[in-house]
Amino acid sequence: MPEQLRGINWEAYEHHHIERKSDWYWILGILTIASFLACIFLGNILLGIFILLAGIVTAILAVRKPKIISYAVTVRGLRIDDRLFPYTTLEAFFIDEEHPLGAQLLVRSEKWFMPLLILPLPEDSIDSIEDIIAERLPEEHIEEPFGHKLLEFFNF
Repeated sequence: MPEQLRGINWEAYEHHHIERKSDWYWILGILTIASFLACIFLGNILLGIFILLAGIVTAILAVRKPKIISYAVTVRGLRIDDRLFPYTTLEAFFIDEEHPLGAQLLVRSEKWFMPLLILPLPEDSIDSIEDIIAERLPEEHIEEPFGHKLLEFFNF
């Protein structure tokens, strides 16, 4: 196969979704309102409004079902939906096959606002994906950020 045509495409959910019971929403609502009232009582109205908005946004995001995203690893770079991340903007990669939710590709970017890309990997294409990326990026041990692990721990 010519070098220009090499690539692997797959689709996966944008994140692991867990159906939450009504108890979860009640707890979120009680904590949000209690925090809001405590902030108002202590005279910090702005923080109270922020906490109230954060609780509402959290509930909305928890209800929303994940989209199916198309991914690709090509000779030009990584593609997530319609956005291409050229290898020239990426620094290193790591394939975590031991992740509890399935294998994932972690790629460190040079961009300041988006330092790490995390892509779920199809089990049957891990070696092919690694071969394509290893020709273009160095492999380094990259850890998933603590905030990401914390959100996964709380099933979010």
